[in-house]
Amino acid sequence: MKDRGKKQRDVVSWSGFFWCTLIVVFSCVLFTGFTFSTFHLLFGGNEKFQPVLVFRWQAPSRESISGEAPVTRSISIRETVLLPDQALLFLNYPPSTRLFTKEDLDCVYFSANSSLKQKPLYVDGDDRDSQIVRCPLYPRGFTVSLALKSNGENITAGPTHSWDSLVYEAMIDRDNTTIVFVKGLNLRAEKISNSSKFECVYGWDFTRPRYLLRTNVVSIAQEIVRCKTPLSVLSSPRRMMGNNSVKVSIRVKGRGIFHSIARAGLHSVQPDPPARKEYEMCVCTMLRNQARFLKEWVMYHAAIGVQRWFIYDNNSDDNIDEVLEWLSNANYNITKHIWPWIKTQEAGFAHCALRARDFCEWVGFIDVDEFLYLPSTLGLHDVLQNQSRYGYVGEMRTSCYSFGPSGLTRVPPQGVTVGYTCRVGVVERHKSIVRPEALNSTLINVVHHFHLRHGFKYVNVDKGVLIINHYKYQVWEVFKEKFYRRVATYVADWQNDQNAGSKDRAPGLGTRAVEPQDWSTRFCEVYDSGLRDDVLRIFAKPESQILPWQEEHEEHEQHLRTRTKGKHKGFFYDYVR
Repeated sequence: MKDRGKKQRDVVSWSGFFWCTLIVVFSCVLFTGFTFSTFHLLFGGNEKFQPVLVFRWQAPSRESISGEAPVTRSISIRETVLLPDQALLFLNYPPSTRLFTKEDLDCVYFSANSSLKQKPLYVDGDDRDSQIVRCPLYPRGFTVSLALKSNGENITAGPTHSWDSLVYEAMIDRDNTTIVFVKGLNLRAEKISNSSKFECVYGWDFTRPRYLLRTNVVSIAQEIVRCKTPLSVLSSPRRMMGNNSVKVSIRVKGRGIFHSIARAGLHSVQPDPPARKEYEMCVCTMLRNQARFLKEWVMYHAAIGVQRWFIYDNNSDDNIDEVLEWLSNANYNITKHIWPWIKTQEAGFAHCALRARDFCEWVGFIDVDEFLYLPSTLGLHDVLQNQSRYGYVGEMRTSCYSFGPSGLTRVPPQGVTVGYTCRVGVVERHKSIVRPEALNSTLINVVHHFHLRHGFKYVNVDKGVLIINHYKYQVWEVFKEKFYRRVATYVADWQNDQNAGSKDRAPGLGTRAVEPQDWSTRFCEVYDSGLRDDVLRIFAKPESQILPWQEEHEEHEQHLRTRTKGKHKGFFYDYVR
């Protein structure tokens, strides 16, 4: 009987436990249902809310590298993107960690049976949220990672993405929409596409569709998608900060979601345009390995009235950082933006227009071999003021004269504006100076010009007032670099047969980087020394004629210049006459 009573008490105890557990579970279900209903009310509209998993960063144990930085267990490769000629490895740093340099790292390639190492091509970025290590393209059958030179320890690698189909950049616009940049949509140039065929998705892991936020596409054209941003993303600063911020991608309905490395970080913009911009005239350019020409380009344009420069660096591996530091120390307002994405110049210019919009009244989109030239007595400020009087003018289109090698076989020591003085007779193409506030919300552009909002128009600037000297066909040493790759999306590379007769190519050159015997005398129909004369008058030292952007060994360069100048004069006199 005693044992039986004990057994009954045990049964009652377990029964009580069962009912207690049931009540707790039921309460949790009610609370969860109420919470999700509340979220649903917050999202509203066309958004389809599904719960989002939040993963906390768990900092592993730390050790030091030479007493300065943690070992690789604290650092990881967030993601890798495979370009046709190199691999981009995005590093993920914990707080208070010294950033790696090129000298700290090796690119490591693994296969099933072997491994090998190579030096990185370059390390881009000076903050822990955006540093990129660029490694040479690895052999077939290998995967790429990184290792520390100091101890050979490998850095943990994350997912790898192909460049052919990728969401690669994103930013929040002042109207709280997300601007998304996508490679692989293959949409037509200058055409608005049907937005109902696409959907925007937000989350941390796009392989788990149940845990994503979905919103409508506002507009889509070329490589740019404008998305409605979820309220939860806008209202949570934590979700928009650093490497742990929420990602955004694009879903093609019926096909799937693009791979993405783009994080919808909040762009620091003013909600309303300021009444008066800080700068009247800015310039945006995209370049690769043009550091040796940058000083002349910046210093000249500063002298005529340009106040700020936005440099979009497209995988340079020359001394561009040193040159930019020199210019910055000389009080030129110039900033570098890492833009490693190949053949995306149109998207890059749209990105730059958004960044410049809050600071610049006008923005010129020109290359480093293009120089604004004012042949009349009007200055750049006068030209801009004249056009600003008309509120409907949103873009000034400026014609270009293309200059040839001008008889030279070596890079002119005084710079392109002084060295090249012979050009083709007719204008080729145009470039634009735009009001960023006037741009169409789709941000459609074809490098040479943008689409404008309703109510704005473009004007063609008279060649006697403003022209662009385009030093397009320089000495072969410089010109052959154009065969490496074109930067524009809708322009064929020169080594391809596509559009062989286009004005974007060199007439009669073909698709191979082989120097023609008569290259130095080509593209010379008109002798034009107007800009050269102005540059020498404004910049040259009276005694030596040395220009401020010339490199070291000035006496040697002066000697070469004197010899070349005499040959120049005879060449132009004989050739143009």
